Amino acid sequence: MSEPANDPLPNNWLLENLNVVATLVRGVTYKREDAISNAADGYIPLLRATNITGSSLTFSDLVFVPQRCVSSMQLLISGDVVIASSSGSKEIVGKAGQFIGHAFRGSFGAFCTGIRPSSMMCGLYLGYYFQTPNYRKVISDLSAGSNINNIKSSELSEHLIPIAPLAEQTRIVEKLEELLSDLDAGVAELKAAQKKLVQYRQSLLKAAVEGALTAEWRTTNQAKETGTQLLERILIERRARWEAKQLAKFNEQGKAPPKDWQSKYPEPVKPDTSDLPELPEGWVWASVDCLLAGIETGKSFKCVERPPSFDETGVVKVSAVSWGEYNEQESKTCTIEERVNPDLFVKAGDFLFSRANTVELVGACVIAKTVTLKVMLSDKILRLVLVHDNMKPWLLYLLRSRIGRKQIEVLATGNQESMKNIGQERIRSIAIPIGPEDEIICAIALVEQGLVSATLQISENEFALKQSAAQRKNILKAAFSGQLVPQDPNDEPAIVLLERIQAERKLQAASKMPLGRKRKQLP
Repeated sequence: MSEPANDPLPNNWLLENLNVVATLVRGVTYKREDAISNAADGYIPLLRATNITGSSLTFSDLVFVPQRCVSSMQLLISGDVVIASSSGSKEIVGKAGQFIGHAFRGSFGAFCTGIRPSSMMCGLYLGYYFQTPNYRKVISDLSAGSNINNIKSSELSEHLIPIAPLAEQTRIVEKLEELLSDLDAGVAELKAAQKKLVQYRQSLLKAAVEGALTAEWRTTNQAKETGTQLLERILIERRARWEAKQLAKFNEQGKAPPKDWQSKYPEPVKPDTSDLPELPEGWVWASVDCLLAGIETGKSFKCVERPPSFDETGVVKVSAVSWGEYNEQESKTCTIEERVNPDLFVKAGDFLFSRANTVELVGACVIAKTVTLKVMLSDKILRLVLVHDNMKPWLLYLLRSRIGRKQIEVLATGNQESMKNIGQERIRSIAIPIGPEDEIICAIALVEQGLVSATLQISENEFALKQSAAQRKNILKAAFSGQLVPQDPNDEPAIVLLERIQAERKLQAASKMPLGRKRKQLP
C-alpha cells in the first residue's frame, strides 16, 4: 500500500509494515441462503461495512449466520479493528472502527477485514491510527481513478505504520482520549443544535400555514378582508386570465369565438380537507389549482452533460431544484438549435416544482432568484404560473411544510421506493390554506425573519463542525508524528519492541508445528 510523505519521526520511532505488529483476519464467507436477519440459537451475528463509522462500530442492522461458518479466530476480541475492505461506495472503503469492551459475541462479513494488534502493542494506539488523515489519504489515493472499490489484504499487510515506543504509545492514547473526548462532546452538542434548528424550521412553517404564527397579529389588527374574499378575488382574476387567453387564440386563428366558449372554462379542483387541521376564523381551504393560471413544462431530449456557457442554451436538471435555492449550474447543454424555445427559459421569479425525483425530493420547489444563464424547463421541472405573484412565497412555504409534504407523499406515484412522480392534476389538487391577504403578508415576513435567523445559525454550526473535523485531523496527525506528547529518552526504543514481537511470533509459530515434522525456521 503506497504511503504519502510523512513528517520526520523521532529517533526512537520506526516505520513498519502492519503485518509485523498485527494479524490480519479475513471476514466470514457464507451462502446467502444460510443467512437470516434476526438472532436465533446456533447463529452468530456479523458486522457489515455499514456498521463501521470511521472511528467506532455500531451493532444494529446485523446479519446472522450459522456457527459452523465462523472460526474461533474470526470471533471479535477487544482491541480488534474492523476495516471496510470492499464496498460499492468509495467513501465507505477504508473506514475503520475498533471493538472495545462491547457485550457482543460475533464477527464480521467477507467485505471487511480484521486487524488484531499484537498483545505487546497498545491496541488503542493502533485503533487511533486508522482514523488519521495519513491513512485516509492512502485509501483515497488507492481508489482514485479506479472503479474497483476494495483494499487487498496484501496492501493492508504492507501498509507502513509509525511505531512509537510502548510507553509513549500509552501516553499518546491518554492524551488523545483527553483531547478527543472534549472535542467529540462539542461536536455532539453542535449536531444536537443542528437537529433542533431543522425541527424549528418545520415548526415555523407549520405555525405559519395553520395560522398560529399570526395569532397575536389577529388580536391587534382588523383584516381588510377574509380569506374567503381573497380567494374570490383570485378566482375572478383566474377566469379573466383564461378568457383573455382564449380570445387571443381565436384572434390568432382569425375565428370568432364560439357561442358557448365561456362554458369550457376549467373550474378549479376542490380540495380534500378531511384530514386537514381546523383553520382560524376568516381562513379557508382552497386547492393549488385555485391559484394557478397554468403549469408549463419542457421536454426530454439528449444533451451534453455540462452546464451551458453564456452563449449556449441549457436544460434544467432535477438537482437544480431542492430544498435550498435554484442552482442554474445544475443543468446540461442543448446542442440542437431547433429544440431551443425561449418561452421555456427559466426567469427570475419563476416558481419551479420538481415533479419527479427521489421520495425525499419529489415536490421540492424553489422561487428562482439568481438567473444568468439561458436554461430551459425540462419534462421533470415544471413552472407553476400563479394568478397573483405575491402568493408565491405562501405557496412555497405550504409545499415545504409538513402539511404540504404529507399531501405530496400521498399523491406521488411510482413502483420504486427510491423514485416518485406527481402528475399535474395531482399537483392541482393539493390543499392550501388561504387567510386574509394582510395576515398572509405578515406571516410571510415572520417566516422569512425566522428562516434567516435559523439559516445563519445552521451555517455557523456547520462552520464549527468543519473546524472541529479539521482540529481532530490535526490532533491525530500530531499524535502519529511524535508531536503530541514529549519523548522520554528512558523509553524502550521501538526497535526493541519490534524485536520482542518478532521473537514472540517465532515461539508461537514453533509451538503450532505438528510433532514429528521438521520445524521451518521463521526469517
